[in-house]
Amino acid sequence: MTMRNLVGHTRLPDPRASRKIALTGSLRYEVGAFGDWGVTMPQMGFFDLSDRYASLDAKKDPLVEIDAVVPWEEFRPVLERVWRKPEGERKSRAGRKPMDAVLMFKTLVLGALYNLSDDRIAYQVRDRLSFMRFLGLGLGTRVPDAKTVWHYREALAQAGMVEALFNRFDGHPARQGYIARGGQILDASIVPVPRNHNKREENKAIKNGEVPEDWADKPAKRSQKDTDARWTKKHGKSHYGYKNHVNVDRRHKLVRRYHVTDAAVHDSQAVDHLLMQGNTGSGVWADAAYRSEETEAKLRARKLRSHIHRKGKRGKPLTEQAKGSNRTRSSVRVRVEHVFGAQANDMGGTLVRTIGMVRAKAKIGMKNLAYNMRRLVQLRRMNPCPA
Repeated sequence: MTMRNLVGHTRLPDPRASRKIALTGSLRYEVGAFGDWGVTMPQMGFFDLSDRYASLDAKKDPLVEIDAVVPWEEFRPVLERVWRKPEGERKSRAGRKPMDAVLMFKTLVLGALYNLSDDRIAYQVRDRLSFMRFLGLGLGTRVPDAKTVWHYREALAQAGMVEALFNRFDGHPARQGYIARGGQILDASIVPVPRNHNKREENKAIKNGEVPEDWADKPAKRSQKDTDARWTKKHGKSHYGYKNHVNVDRRHKLVRRYHVTDAAVHDSQAVDHLLMQGNTGSGVWADAAYRSEETEAKLRARKLRSHIHRKGKRGKPLTEQAKGSNRTRSSVRVRVEHVFGAQANDMGGTLVRTIGMVRAKAKIGMKNLAYNMRRLVQLRRMNPCPA
């Protein structure tokens, strides 16, 4: 931008000119050689940072509470078995030191808590003081970039260790007194992924477990196609992705078991993976999709009591008594919808941006784990001393 004098002639700027014209609070306003304004930030001191953190505490930073209730060091042995080579396999100790295992795990938890892509995780860790404090980073500390986050998650996914981490944390609430109580609630939620636009012949080959012919010599195209996700219909609408099958205990609304399938798998096919014996209650609640003679027989074999919704048949609609019974059961079964609602609304949604079943299992497992961490904070706040 140029400046004009009173007689209308253009004033030529001095390229060496740059002077400070105002100082307000912690901001310095400067005008440059061409008259353009700019704002420069002075270096933040220790007390400035402390004041910022104090203001975050006044607003009840949720990450502080999660950091306080989760025993992060208990995860270290499992993480280092995946992310660290044994001493005998290391060729040299030269090179840059790897990121701390617990720090990287907490980074993945942040991604699950807010459903962030790897690039957004790297940006937000640099940008947000609350994220930095959660990870124990200072202003000058090395921050993991997007590729590093991807590599660490990929190692967990390929090793199939996310479920082991989930089970390890599940023992922590139990030791705090939040054991599985009141019975089990089963349900499933569709987890969307970016849709593939394939030809009809390509979709037919994928359903048959084959790779389309013209993909064999196009590795770049093949790598961008998710051949594990499937289409399904719900309430007349088509959905593409996977399913997150969960077992939630009635009392505490913690996810106790989960199982990941493609979206085309019927809800009732995951019952064997979800039922558990550790719940103090014998009741099992589920919607009518789980109702079958086979499921009822499985529950009787485990000495569990069925509260599964009844469903009508063609020519045999439900009686008023059966409808009333379903409404009574819904008052309990609805608690599992709170879990899916929290993941969809409070945790940034459930969209999975990865390709393939292996990576989808890791992302969905981390989402369930992050939900349980949030839920434990709520339980501690509502009932710090459970029986």
